[in-house]
Amino acid sequence: MGSRFPSHQLSNGLYVSGRPEQPKERPPTMSSTAMPYTGGDIKKSGELGKMFDIPVDGSRSRKSGPISNAPSRTGSFGGATSHSGQIMPNSANRATSASSGISSSATVKKSNSGPLNKHGEPVKKSSGPQSGGTVSRQNSGPLPPVLPTTGLITSGPISSGPLNSLGAPRKVSGPLDASGSAKLHTASVVHNQAVTKLSQEDDYSFHRSFPKPVLWAMVLLFVMGFIAGGFILGAVHNPILLIVVVVLFSAVAAVFTWNHYWGRRAITGFIAQYPDAELRTARDGQFVKVSGVVTCGNVPLESSFQKVPRCVYTSTSLYEYRGWDSKAANPKHRPFTWGLRSLERHVVDFYISDFQSGLRALVKTGYGARVTPYVDESVVVDINPSNKDMSSEFIRWLRERSLSSDDRVMRLKEGYIKEGSTVSVMGVVQRNDSVLMIVPPPEPFPTGCQWMKCILPASLEGVVLRCEDSSKIDVIPV
Repeated sequence: MGSRFPSHQLSNGLYVSGRPEQPKERPPTMSSTAMPYTGGDIKKSGELGKMFDIPVDGSRSRKSGPISNAPSRTGSFGGATSHSGQIMPNSANRATSASSGISSSATVKKSNSGPLNKHGEPVKKSSGPQSGGTVSRQNSGPLPPVLPTTGLITSGPISSGPLNSLGAPRKVSGPLDASGSAKLHTASVVHNQAVTKLSQEDDYSFHRSFPKPVLWAMVLLFVMGFIAGGFILGAVHNPILLIVVVVLFSAVAAVFTWNHYWGRRAITGFIAQYPDAELRTARDGQFVKVSGVVTCGNVPLESSFQKVPRCVYTSTSLYEYRGWDSKAANPKHRPFTWGLRSLERHVVDFYISDFQSGLRALVKTGYGARVTPYVDESVVVDINPSNKDMSSEFIRWLRERSLSSDDRVMRLKEGYIKEGSTVSVMGVVQRNDSVLMIVPPPEPFPTGCQWMKCILPASLEGVVLRCEDSSKIDVIPV
């Protein structure tokens, strides 16, 4: 066919205009296969494993086939992917197999980077219980701790009840049982080693403070005097010696009775008149008296009945009056007197700021130290059979301590030293590096004889605390 336009015939017999195209070199075709992530297993990395002479796991091969009721996809999340086309030789070693016909409820596995075990395989970890149809994953990082039944990761032992974000038991708001909270508070005070529990024997007593050898010597002399006076009276009928012995005995008995009832007041007067020392110039081991403002230490106290917070000393006493036919409060309770039925008295370590120098010292009265308190108490409640039902707080206080509230005449007294109160402390100065402390003296401190007041010598044991009625005195804020 003659024409000025060149033409050529195609392979199918069709003539087209133009010159035939020159055959071009086709670039080599490469098949791109989406490979699943190896999870850090070097055996599945193909060429990288061969570089380090590590046997390659070639037992797995990729098979084509549809997944029922699930779309097939290529990518790192390739639980079951199909591949069409030529598979490269190197790709065959790196391909993972996925069997066809997996149901839609089957578990789909997803592998991420993570630590290897000693065989070079990824460590399998799970978070939470596994069930059918759930997706199990391999998470990177260390293994989580064993979870309690609540599913929360907590620190410390597993405890029942709600937990807060820090893993500690959550404080639930709402009304609490008053008796339960009081019992817990009492138990914590009793079992705390930092709290010193004082008894009635720690109070001032003339019989305990008077020297026992002197007392027994006087008793022996009077017995011998009565025997001699009686013998002379019977033998020569001369009563002079017996009269002298009786007068002396009456005078001594009067002095003992005076000291028994007025001895405590005389001791508080002696403490008030004793000069205050300055902590700045006090020597180590010197017996001093320091007056100042109280500051709580690490363990503050709370009064038993009035619930006064941040105290360093608390005392609650229950007294009963014994009539002619009423019950005794204690084995030593005499008729027509007030007898002590219950006593709760505690003291802890505290700080005192000296008025003289402004220095602050630690007073060691806790951890079972010897303490002699002279703290005034005030009457809180007076109960008799006619008004015993009027004070519900007093009835609750008795019930918490398993004390009966029958027809008795009772009186409740309470005293305390709260933070900011002004007190006087007597003890021995002890300097330990930069810490200034007041500790109990090794031996009792004698008060001497007060002749003008007919007060016999007494002794002060341990750290002496003196404070007036705190409920009538304004405290200094600290």
